[in-house]
Amino acid sequence: MSETNEEPPDFPPGPARRVARTAAPSVIRSGREVMSVELALTVFRQMIRTRALEERSIKMSKSGEAYFWIGGPGEEAFNVSLGLQVHKGFGPAYDYLHLHYRNAGVLLAMGMPMIDHVRQLAMRWTDPHSRGRNFVGHYAVRAWNVVPVTSVIEVQFAMAPGTARVQKRYGGEGITIVVGGEAGTAEGDFETCLNWSTRPGFELPVLMVVTNNRYGISTDIRSVSVEKEITARAAPYGIRAETVDGNDPVATWNALDRAMRYCRRERRPFLLEAMVSRLHGHSSSSGAQRDWNEVDVLANFEQMLIDQGAIDSATVKTLKDEARAEADAAVVAAMQEPQPTPADVYRFTYAPSPVDVVYPEDYTGLPGAC
Repeated sequence: MSETNEEPPDFPPGPARRVARTAAPSVIRSGREVMSVELALTVFRQMIRTRALEERSIKMSKSGEAYFWIGGPGEEAFNVSLGLQVHKGFGPAYDYLHLHYRNAGVLLAMGMPMIDHVRQLAMRWTDPHSRGRNFVGHYAVRAWNVVPVTSVIEVQFAMAPGTARVQKRYGGEGITIVVGGEAGTAEGDFETCLNWSTRPGFELPVLMVVTNNRYGISTDIRSVSVEKEITARAAPYGIRAETVDGNDPVATWNALDRAMRYCRRERRPFLLEAMVSRLHGHSSSSGAQRDWNEVDVLANFEQMLIDQGAIDSATVKTLKDEARAEADAAVVAAMQEPQPTPADVYRFTYAPSPVDVVYPEDYTGLPGAC
C-alpha cells in the first residue's frame, strides 16, 4: 500500500453529489440490507465523532502534544456498529469486550467521553484507563466489562474463552466479544480461541471478530497467507462464519446483529470478518499520512444518506463542525491536567494481597506502600 507525504493538489473526484429526495425515507437500503433512518443517522453521527477524534489525535502526535498515535480511521462503520450493539454492564450477565488498539469508535459509541481518549494519548494522570501508563487505545473499563487492552498482539484471543466460560456457567445472554486484526491470526492465540471455544460439550458464546485491512504493519496479508478469507479458518472447527464489507455501515450493522443473536441464542462461537480500510497507515511511526487510494467509509456513507434523502449537506457540515469542536475542546482541557510523577510509578501496580503485611519492605509497589 502506498502512503503519500502530503495531500495531492487535486483531490480525487468522488461520486456525483445529488440533491436529496423531497420525501424522507423510512429506511436506508444497501443491496438487500436495510437500516432505519433514525438508526442510520445515529451511526453516522458517531462515525463523524470517531473520525474527528482520530484526526485530532494524529495532529497531537505530529505537534508534540502526544508521543505516539495508533488508531482506526477507516474502521468507523464496524467500531460504531459494535459499540452501539454491546450489552453494556458489569459481570457475566453482560457482554465482555477483549479489544485491540483500533477500537476508539467502540468506546465512543458506548458512551466514553472524548477527553478520556485524549487523556491516555497525552499520558495524563487523569487517564481513567491506565493513569497515563499506556499509549492510546489501551482501554480498561471495569464497569463495562472492557478487559484491559494489551500491546502484545492477539493475546486477547487466548483470554476470551475464559470470560466466555464464566458466562456459559452463569446462563443468560451475555457473550464475549474479541476483536483483532488479520495479521494477528497467524499467532497461536487465535487458534487457541478457535479450539477452546469448540470443545465438544463445552462450546462457548464467543464472537470472534477480525477487522481485515490487509496489512500487518507494512506486511501485505497476501505474502503470508494463501487464504483469501480469514473465515476459512472456522471451517475445520465447525464454527459458523461470515465475511462482511466493513466499509458498508448497513451491511456491517446487520452482520453484527446476526452474529450476536446467534451467540446469545445458541451459546456457541461465531467468526465475523470485516473487510475495512486503513486510511492513515499503521501508526505515527509510519507517518500517519493519508492514503487516498483507500475507500473512505465515512464519505461513502455520507453520500448514501444524501442520495436516499435522509440528510442534506448543510446538516452534514453542522455535524462535522460540532465533532471537531468537541475534539478540540477535549484536547485543550486534557493538556491542562497533571502528568504522572516519578512517585506514581509504583502505584496501582499490584492488587491487594496477604503479602502486603508479610513483606512490606520488599513489595514497595503494593497498594498502601506509597
